[in-house]
Amino acid sequence: MAQQRHVQLSTQRPTSTVCVLGTELSLDVRGSAPKDAVAFHVQGTPGVKLYVVHETQSVKLPSSVCRWPLAAGTEVLLAMDALSKDVGDEKVRISYFGEAGGVPVARAMLYLTCVEVSLDADTSRSGAVSRTLLDKATWTWGPDGHGAILLVNCDRDDPKAKMLDNCDTAVRSYADLKDMSQMVLRTRGPRTIFTGHRLVLHVDFGNADKVGVFYGGNSVALEEYKHVLGGSKLAYAVKPSRHQEESIFYVEGLAFPDVGFSGLVAFHVTLLESPEKGFLETPIFTDTVVFRVAPWIMTPNTAAPLEVFVCSVDDNEDFVAAVGAVAEKAKCPLTVCPLPENRQDRWIQDEVEFGYVQAPHKTFPVVFDSPRDRGLKDFPVKSILGPDFGYVARQAPEGASSLDSFGNLEVSPPVTVRGKEYPLGRILIGSSFPRFGGRRMAKAVKDFLIAQQVQAPVELFSDWLHVGHVDEFLSFVPAPDRKGFRLLLASPSACYQLLKEKQEEGFGEAAMFEGLEKVPKPTINEILANESLRKFNNYVQSCISWNRDILKRALGLAEPDILDIPQLFRGDVTMGAEAFFPDMAPGHPQALWTTGGWAVLPGGAGAGAAGAPGPYLHLHRRLLLLPRPLGGGPLRHQRPA
Repeated sequence: MAQQRHVQLSTQRPTSTVCVLGTELSLDVRGSAPKDAVAFHVQGTPGVKLYVVHETQSVKLPSSVCRWPLAAGTEVLLAMDALSKDVGDEKVRISYFGEAGGVPVARAMLYLTCVEVSLDADTSRSGAVSRTLLDKATWTWGPDGHGAILLVNCDRDDPKAKMLDNCDTAVRSYADLKDMSQMVLRTRGPRTIFTGHRLVLHVDFGNADKVGVFYGGNSVALEEYKHVLGGSKLAYAVKPSRHQEESIFYVEGLAFPDVGFSGLVAFHVTLLESPEKGFLETPIFTDTVVFRVAPWIMTPNTAAPLEVFVCSVDDNEDFVAAVGAVAEKAKCPLTVCPLPENRQDRWIQDEVEFGYVQAPHKTFPVVFDSPRDRGLKDFPVKSILGPDFGYVARQAPEGASSLDSFGNLEVSPPVTVRGKEYPLGRILIGSSFPRFGGRRMAKAVKDFLIAQQVQAPVELFSDWLHVGHVDEFLSFVPAPDRKGFRLLLASPSACYQLLKEKQEEGFGEAAMFEGLEKVPKPTINEILANESLRKFNNYVQSCISWNRDILKRALGLAEPDILDIPQLFRGDVTMGAEAFFPDMAPGHPQALWTTGGWAVLPGGAGAGAAGAPGPYLHLHRRLLLLPRPLGGGPLRHQRPA
């Protein structure tokens, strides 16, 4: 339905107004009529389309009816579909008649100027701003959805800058502009009409701190781009150029969706009419376009790797060398975090998680920094943040627990659950659920993950573990059939079955952990005879089985989609379970999957008592090969859960 505006008329003097292309004007024919008038006649110049609404019927003029009764409910509507060449070049005349008819008892004259005012963005998600019939003021998800997308400008394109690009109000490079979304204001019609009218670009107060808008006028020089909207700036008066019909604004996101912020931001342009001197301007037209801030999207470890990150500490030289050899075989760049930067903190996956943001015009990776903040706390900002590599973090004011480390943050490959698609997978986090009083992920981190909407988090029970990370008992690997992957689950039951088979084959005296120093080396017979260890692993198996059922429901899995990996745990119910030997965590690899197959990695001298996991490794995956990323040609944003 076209935007409609009520226009008052006068029989004392002519009225002049603007009709914006695509809108309707409703003429107040009854309000301006003389007391003795009972009917009216309306006619306009060729550029004006006139309609009379009478008794719920709309009649286009001219018609066979010459005069219309001034009855309640009678309305005159007009529209224009061609721009004016001059101010007031189209007109409408209303003639009023009394009971006797004949000569009009009064006339009202309306002079019209048709202009175009349009605020546009890439609402079709094609990668370019264009005029569209889509409703710009709404935003919908899915392959058939529409609505413009905005990136949080959280990278640092200028290596000399000390802050993220969205932490200042300056455009420091053309690369910075390319991270932003364009918003185009189109103004056409007689330029002199804007002398008595004003155009104001504005943003809602509640979202002003979530966006920044820059405008360079007719110039392309970086120094001419000024911060005109966002933060404390709620409105900006636009002065249309005499020579250009388009004004291009560049919009950046300042904040990701989170509690209290859905990610939707509306921009408006309002045409204000200047009345007589001494009175305030009055709005006569508003156009609106809605952006959604693109969510942070986490990548699954089944995607092909793009870059390898590993920490070098005092005792893992062989491990780093082995990782380098595998990375070279996989043709992946290797980034080694040296000792001065990691400060003896080897657990890089616990510190960071990689994801990305994407709009039709741009995609770049974004590292999510956990509230863990140990030796590696400065590494993401100092060594990862940079040109086209963004950064986001959340803190834990209540104090971080082990469950806030990102070994406790995983994501599944794409799944379909009872007919509902999750083309970006579902995030998996560990919690104290279902018991009370245990550890939980920090509210700020969990709220952030939920607010992104597109990877609906699944909460698992991980507090039974001493460290409490979901990657200690599950992982995913690619597969050529079924869903394209397998879920790997640690299984004490499968381990006891395997050990029993080896015992029956005559390997009962085979010792564990050969080659490690200062570590007990129990035999298979001794492990099978250890009743307390068996009882504890029965408890662990029940915890994993609980999670198995949750994962089957949440990810739409069947038993053939799950592989049980032999694994034993040690510990007690109070202190929690630890791996009896290197476990499921992808950050504790005994082997690393590459494009050429499995490569064995040494645990190194860093392996702790009872064969504790070796140094952590983390992969920055190939972001652009993910299924159905947000925007970008035929690919569209998934519908949220």
